[in-house]
Amino acid sequence: MRSVVLAALIAGTALPALAQELNIYSHRQPMLIDPLLEAFTAETGIKVNSAYINQGMVERLQAEGERSPADIVLTVDIARLGQIKDAGLLQPVEDAALETIPAGLRDADNEWFGVTTRARIVYASKDRVADGEVTTYEDLADPKWKGRICSRTFGNDYNIALTAAYLAHHGEEATREWLTALRANLAKKPEGNDRAQVKSIWAGECDISIGNTYYMGVMLNDPEQKEWAESVRIVFPTFEDGGTHVNVSGVGMTKAAPNREAALQFMQFLVSPEAQRIYAESNNEFPVIDGVPRSELVASWGEFTPDALALPEVSDLRPAALKLIEEVNFDG
Repeated sequence: MRSVVLAALIAGTALPALAQELNIYSHRQPMLIDPLLEAFTAETGIKVNSAYINQGMVERLQAEGERSPADIVLTVDIARLGQIKDAGLLQPVEDAALETIPAGLRDADNEWFGVTTRARIVYASKDRVADGEVTTYEDLADPKWKGRICSRTFGNDYNIALTAAYLAHHGEEATREWLTALRANLAKKPEGNDRAQVKSIWAGECDISIGNTYYMGVMLNDPEQKEWAESVRIVFPTFEDGGTHVNVSGVGMTKAAPNREAALQFMQFLVSPEAQRIYAESNNEFPVIDGVPRSELVASWGEFTPDALALPEVSDLRPAALKLIEEVNFDG
């Protein structure tokens, strides 16, 4: 299923409320969600139009207002879900199927719902980092790592969420100290994405990096990057008083949704065993519904205990976390 530009398709007018059609704004590239959308259409007969919006989704929805053609937003990261909610662009959805999602992975006001999870883990050099050498997020501040850590910017949403979780566990002063010490351990200035950090480990520029689990699957499926992936192993660090930090890809129904019935059917479909399997396997992520197995590749990374901290709490602490990141000039 190819993506279309919805504005051109709909020419600025709303579709009839009962039209068997669904319009999605997505932060995920079409190739990552097309198998899911095709399965939904095959099951329901509802045509799906998707628009890939990497940046500026909030601004676009605000500009379109009540005339927005978008019924559904599919996002990556708790930050973007929180931003869309805080802008008043989502509506609450109460449905028994959605209540099967663990409470810590959905909004308390039922405006957004996590549909898959990923862990924020450590990629460690197989050659230069011993088993058990890194076990906690707190340990990343240890001077033993000086000059050995690579990182993308901490102003990135994924690292802001990790910092917000650290803040929830330890408070402001301890988080400021952790950021300062972690910054001092960097091998070079933060830059690039999570995969670029693994490349740096492969190249011998550093020994460990922080990244999302699903990038291992992406790298293994890329002939150019497979060698990078094979040079590292995944380590699931924990907070000293908790588990491994997880984040979500999520869904919400827009406040302006012209096709609300179809939108609800899609949200219900997302928590079905079939959709959970497809979405998790397509993106190398973890299903959120009990009883749905992980893909063979994801299962091969091993078991871990997700942190019990509710993601809405993490989202609420994002502004404070970003303030601390900027105070210590982490990316400077």
